[in-house]
Amino acid sequence: MSNPDFFAPETVAGMYKRLAAKREPYIRRAEEAALYTIPSLFPKEGSNGTTEFRKPYQALGARGLNNLTAKILLAMFPPNTTWFRLGATEKAKEEVKQQIGEDAASELDHRLSLREQKIMRYHETRQFRVTLGEAIKQLLMAGNGCLFMPPKEGGIKLYKLSSYVCERDGLGNVFNLIAEDVLAYAALPDAVQELISRGSSQHSPDQEVKIYTRTFLQDDRWISYQEVDGQSIPDSGQDYPKDLSPWIPLRMSKVDGESYGRGYIEEHIGDLESYDRLCQAMLEYAAIAAQIKFLVNPNGQTQARRLVNSKNGDYIPGRKQDVEALTLDKFADFRTAKEQADTLAAGLSMSFLLNSAVQRQAERVTAEEIRFVARELEDTLGGIYSLLSQELQLPLVRRSVVQLQTMGELEELPKGTVEPTITTGLEALGRGHDLEKLKTFLSYMEGIPEAASYMKLGGLLTMVATALSMDISSLVRTEEEVQQANQLALLRDMLTKGAPQLAGGFAQAQLQEGGK
Repeated sequence: MSNPDFFAPETVAGMYKRLAAKREPYIRRAEEAALYTIPSLFPKEGSNGTTEFRKPYQALGARGLNNLTAKILLAMFPPNTTWFRLGATEKAKEEVKQQIGEDAASELDHRLSLREQKIMRYHETRQFRVTLGEAIKQLLMAGNGCLFMPPKEGGIKLYKLSSYVCERDGLGNVFNLIAEDVLAYAALPDAVQELISRGSSQHSPDQEVKIYTRTFLQDDRWISYQEVDGQSIPDSGQDYPKDLSPWIPLRMSKVDGESYGRGYIEEHIGDLESYDRLCQAMLEYAAIAAQIKFLVNPNGQTQARRLVNSKNGDYIPGRKQDVEALTLDKFADFRTAKEQADTLAAGLSMSFLLNSAVQRQAERVTAEEIRFVARELEDTLGGIYSLLSQELQLPLVRRSVVQLQTMGELEELPKGTVEPTITTGLEALGRGHDLEKLKTFLSYMEGIPEAASYMKLGGLLTMVATALSMDISSLVRTEEEVQQANQLALLRDMLTKGAPQLAGGFAQAQLQEGGK
């Protein structure tokens, strides 16, 4: 006989439970990574404020995690600087040019710059950097995280891997996501309280209630609704454009065929675990070696009782040979363990970009050597920057614009007229390398006296501005403008020497002609 509930529609809670089984291996790896870094960042299920977490025997994991988080956060979201640029499409530029005139480019850039500054102020007032820092920690440790940017309330919220599930297609695009919120019964709206109280006993105010929010892709639009106790919450349905979903699922690395990413700590978990065990062994050895105990020959002339009861400076009958300090003959073994621990610590410090690993241990270490090693270490994060720029930074800018427009703090522009471009992370690394190459080139040219006559100053200035991500179209003259200025200067010099009384009027006329 068939099960009558076999063909019943699946509830969101049931779907969440089914997808959570596929998420379980990633949860276990995240919990293991937390044990050797910061255990409270990803506790086991059922943990709360009173839970006593395991205390690691070393602080290198926590220090490395915090340091790498700070470096990535600074590289991708530098303070007091826009990390993105709003650029108008060619069609929008032509329309503005027809309305404003020849000064359309500078006017449009000015308006978009004001728009950028308003978005940055919104991020600072809503403390986006705090949440983004926690998100990067979760990515480094668990490999996954999800940001939620509500359209009406504004702000940003982070969901850990243990609080959501998702499904991706073969190309890595999310098409189904379910988030789990645990709230107290008293914190629920009246309509939701009434919904879950039908046909059941009265709930206590502090009773925990799970609310599931499902968002799935259908016909190039995101459909979202909420469910509690197997029932859909009225008026919870919403829909969004495909590229403007308030849910931003993140991953540290892309793995084809998997719906979740892998954490950075997972790649170094073997070294972290070995280093933690060696630190534990050395700490236990040091504690034992620090104890002071003496052995007294029971058949000798010296009595242990007299030694214990004697005062400082007393004379006690006995023989020196009868008393011997207890020591551990394990120095060679201890040294081997310490050397291995130092090797592991050096490797982990390099992986976590700690400053102590950048500077070579020597009497003379040049600044250029430190910069080279630091730049080489930063390059190892290039893959992280490239993925997060597409899955974190771009969606973050787009959703911020939607939030500000919904709150009436930003005017709505026609669709497809303005697109954001990320100017930090991997882009900044590439531009930084170009600038370093230019500096090296110019330092070599300084030693060649004839090099200046072969240099094209305009091209050099353009390359420097490009490496600095600057628009110098209104600051640097073109070749034609430079030639015209040189000709005017030559004419003025000739007239000054030949006919001083005509120099002022002629030069002024030429300058007016050149400005037309």
